[in-house]
Amino acid sequence: MKIAVVAANGKAGKLIVQEAVNRGFDVTAIVRGENKTVASSTINKNLFELTREDIAGFDAVVNAYGDWTPEALELIPAATAHLAKELSGTKTRLLVVGGAGSLYVNPEHTKTVLDVTNFPEELLPVVKGHANALAILRKVEDTQWTYISPAGDFQPEGKRTGIYIIGGDELVLNSKGESVISYADYAVAVVDEIESGNHINERISVVSE
Repeated sequence: MKIAVVAANGKAGKLIVQEAVNRGFDVTAIVRGENKTVASSTINKNLFELTREDIAGFDAVVNAYGDWTPEALELIPAATAHLAKELSGTKTRLLVVGGAGSLYVNPEHTKTVLDVTNFPEELLPVVKGHANALAILRKVEDTQWTYISPAGDFQPEGKRTGIYIIGGDELVLNSKGESVISYADYAVAVVDEIESGNHINERISVVSE
């Protein structure tokens, strides 16, 4: 498969590139500077300047863009909206590295992780930005998207086990009652979804067992 990973130099992006390359994918890293991944092909461009032509011909584009500044509230959903627009009407799928804050914590889907968690003030733009990105995707009709929420405890340095549980819009716990996943196992889940295409125009969530 031929895929592109946007913001490939980030922690999640690097591991998604690595996982895909290990499976024999043809991977292009889309970065603003030097390519620090194992991808052999590179597009050096700002995400917001990417055009339809830049990302044409890929089976899937992964949006691994992240931002930890107050501007995340606007930039994270704007990044997703831009890529969805440029991929509209094409067969190229858009997979978005999402957040856990918008996962529901009750069967009635009236309360989310964000509603019941006392996040530090500095994290709110990130959490809300990811939630707003999902809201944008839910209104998209002509782009094949999949939004992938990690578990609540998203661990950058965690091990790759290759074992995880797939959920939907609700927060899923493992057999130990935990909501945790490593970036490495999250990358496995993203590449699995690229291969399978089982959740088109859906949000899924993943948690390590």
